[in-house]
Amino acid sequence: MRIRLVTVGKLKERYLQEGMQEYLKRLRPYARVEVVTVPDEPIPDGASPAQEAQVMQREGERILRALDQGGQEHVVVLDARGRNLSSEELAAFLAERALRGDSSLAFVIGGSLGLDPAVLARADTMLSLGRMTFLHQMVPLILLEQIYRGFKINRGEKYHK
Repeated sequence: MRIRLVTVGKLKERYLQEGMQEYLKRLRPYARVEVVTVPDEPIPDGASPAQEAQVMQREGERILRALDQGGQEHVVVLDARGRNLSSEELAAFLAERALRGDSSLAFVIGGSLGLDPAVLARADTMLSLGRMTFLHQMVPLILLEQIYRGFKINRGEKYHK
């Protein structure tokens, strides 16, 4: 399986970079995982709703360009309005995608303002990490850990709880 995380904005905190590298390493036996980062758009101080919409649109255009243009990827966007899955349900989702022949997944993580409607419209699946709000920079690490956990569950391998 090929999995790509398409994220907005460079990860600055070293501890998060190290955590992501650890989970990318752990995932190697299970899938080819790649992180694709598109530049974030500067948000003016005191931005109006129209300016925020412009920022999301520009970031959205970058995200859409980063996705597989041949339509071969199953695109999963992370959005608060998406389905909230348990770790076991995410594992089942990954297994189901593999059984259907969807060997290429793209998980999309928007910028700090969220995702442009055009990106949401491109989604094949919308997922939520829950009702809590996370630091935008932490989401890729949390998602990688959950994908790793899903593969461990699907293979019946031990993983700490």
